[in-house]
Amino acid sequence: MRATRPLPTLIAVSLATFMTYLDNNIVNVAIPAIQRDLHLTTTGLEWVASGYILVFAGLLLAGGRLGDLFGRRRLFLLGLGVFTAASLAAGLAGSVGVLIGARAVQGLGAALVTPTTLALISSTFTDPKERTRAIGLWSAVGALALALGPLLGGLISEHLSWGWIFFINVPVGVVTMALAAWAIGDDERRRVSLDLPGLVLSATTLFALTYALIEGHDRGWTSTPIMTCFAIAALALVAFVAVETRVAEPMVDVRLFTDRVFTGGIVAIVMWGFGLFGIYFFTSLYLQDVLGFSPTEAGAAFVPMALLMAVGAIVSERVAKAMGAHRAVGLAMALMAAGIGSVSLLGSDASYLAIMPSFALIGIGGGLSVPLTDLVVSAMPVEQAGVASGIFNAAREVAGLLGITVIGAVLTARQTSALHAGHTPLDAFLSGYRAGLIVAAVLVAAGGVAAFVGLRSTRRDEVPPLRDELVLAG
Repeated sequence: MRATRPLPTLIAVSLATFMTYLDNNIVNVAIPAIQRDLHLTTTGLEWVASGYILVFAGLLLAGGRLGDLFGRRRLFLLGLGVFTAASLAAGLAGSVGVLIGARAVQGLGAALVTPTTLALISSTFTDPKERTRAIGLWSAVGALALALGPLLGGLISEHLSWGWIFFINVPVGVVTMALAAWAIGDDERRRVSLDLPGLVLSATTLFALTYALIEGHDRGWTSTPIMTCFAIAALALVAFVAVETRVAEPMVDVRLFTDRVFTGGIVAIVMWGFGLFGIYFFTSLYLQDVLGFSPTEAGAAFVPMALLMAVGAIVSERVAKAMGAHRAVGLAMALMAAGIGSVSLLGSDASYLAIMPSFALIGIGGGLSVPLTDLVVSAMPVEQAGVASGIFNAAREVAGLLGITVIGAVLTARQTSALHAGHTPLDAFLSGYRAGLIVAAVLVAAGGVAAFVGLRSTRRDEVPPLRDELVLAG
């Protein structure tokens, strides 16, 4: 059996994480250029971002289970191939339909790759201290992608065709596949079922909810199509919970959420993703459309935030060990909430330097919240790491999806109201932008409270394992 090479494996999974994070992030700054070239409405723009996240989040749980079923190495390579090919198609897209379709296929590839990254780290680095360092590096690489994404997106959209924001994935994907094929050893496949009803119901819930949130401000929140979608989402969610409590091998054992550490961590990461993804998407519009930044200047504005996030991720282990995980993560999310809230106070004449203190708070807080990842992953047995990683990443990506759609809905509703009141389009957008960020700040603060309460019984260097009856079937 082929042996795994730990350091090259960590490099390969970090490169894959870098690529998927970069792709999700690099698009945001290029949104205005895509809008101009393809003549997109605001709804179309949201679907360019949400189409990727929708498929990504909806299939992450299945990706984790498929990794257990067919082997994580095989699924990792397959997902990278799908993602790379879809990136090429997205770059060549000449219409909004083709672009959204390619983004959806990118989401499929990312859903196959992402659960296996944390699972491979968990199975490769069995020593708790080594695993913690590996997860810290993995998180720092993700933060680096957040730093480079807006800058690269700005440079490419300003000086090249926006298609190059997708073409850049192709060489990275090819190199990562070659490295992974050499470094990652064969892993044991487990005899598990896919839980197809659970997959269909979870995907139905996400799709119906997202469609309603994106289209609600255009069709009307009380219109028949939107109310029908909300009803479908609610019924599918209830059915999903009912199915998962009855099948022999569920994708998600709902009893897992009776564990305070697990539930507190998941709630916190949902709120973390809500605030971070939402602010990246709409702040890129604010910087360019309100403050008049060029795409490159807008991208550069995000770099200090993301670099501080990377630094925070690296030092988060020491901070959490000194303060306790619950205090460290609670404080981190409070800093994020304060940063997001202070951004909402900026006006239409804010300077680059005026933005930096707020962005610094968001970056430091985002990085120091990394112990959430280690706590959730460490609580899972190694043989369940694929599905556990899928749940964790699904929660984060669903939060990103909701961050974009909910903040977009709040922004549009307040913007429409301001326009009807006679405000200029610029002032109306700024009013909606502020309202959306205030909602995001409140939710991130609530996530900090959930982390403080849920993690307060744990020490950073001694995470209690979940009880046997609360593990995920896989």
